[in-house]
Amino acid sequence: MENTAHILVVDDDQEIRQLVGDYLRKNGFRVSLAAEGRQMREMLDVARIDLVVLDLMLPGDDGLTLCRTLRATPAFAQMPVLMLTARGEPIDRVVGLEMGADDYLQKPFEPRELLARIRNILRRTRAVPDNPAAGLVKRYRFTDWVLDTGLRQLTSPQAVVVPLSGAEYRLLQIFLDHPQRILNRDQLMDMTKGRDADPFDRSIDLQISRLRQKLGDDARAPTMIKTVRNEGYILSAPVVQES
Repeated sequence: MENTAHILVVDDDQEIRQLVGDYLRKNGFRVSLAAEGRQMREMLDVARIDLVVLDLMLPGDDGLTLCRTLRATPAFAQMPVLMLTARGEPIDRVVGLEMGADDYLQKPFEPRELLARIRNILRRTRAVPDNPAAGLVKRYRFTDWVLDTGLRQLTSPQAVVVPLSGAEYRLLQIFLDHPQRILNRDQLMDMTKGRDADPFDRSIDLQISRLRQKLGDDARAPTMIKTVRNEGYILSAPVVQES
C-alpha cells in the first residue's frame, strides 16, 4: 500500500517541516525530517526512503544541487523527488524539472494538495506497466544500449552505467514497450501520470529532452527518439526484449 511509504521531508523552516511531517503521519505515512543537505544524506544512508520532499531554498547546498546529486548517484537516481519552493517564477519550475524533480509545488500550499501529489508520484512509480508482457521483460536491447529492468539500470554501448531518474526510467520503458510507434503527448502523459495528468504540463517534453541527452541523441537532429511534427514522438531504434 502506498501509505506505508517512507517520506523524507527536507526543509530548513522548522514550522513547515513539522507541519508537513505531522500531516503525512496522520495520513498513514512513515516520515523522517531533515533541515538541510547533510542531514538528508545521513538519513538516506541509514533508512530506505521512498520519496523526498525537497525545499528549493536551503542553507548550504540548495534543493537543485541536492536533486542533481541524487540523480547522479546510482543508488538514488530513481528516487522520486517533489520540489517545494517559495518562488513563483515559471523558470524555477522548469529548472527543477530539468534537474530531475518528479513534481513541483509552490509555497504556500494546501497540505491536501501536497498529499495528493505525493500519492500520485508513488502511484506512478509503482504502477503496473500497461503492456502485459512488459513485466516479464528483463532486458531491452536497442542500438547497443541495454536497459535492465531487474537492476533498473541503463548501460551504454561503452559499458558505462547511465543514471536515470524514476521519471526518465518510466518514460524510456514506455518507448521500449512501443518501439517504432508514434506516441503523442497525451498518450505519454496518460501512461506516466494517469488520471492526474495536466493537459498544460510540459514535463514530458523536458523529460524527453533529458532522455535524449542521456542517450547521446542530438537534440537538433535526433536519430533515436524522433519528433514527428504535429503527431508526437517515436523510438525509431529496433528493440529486442529478453525475458
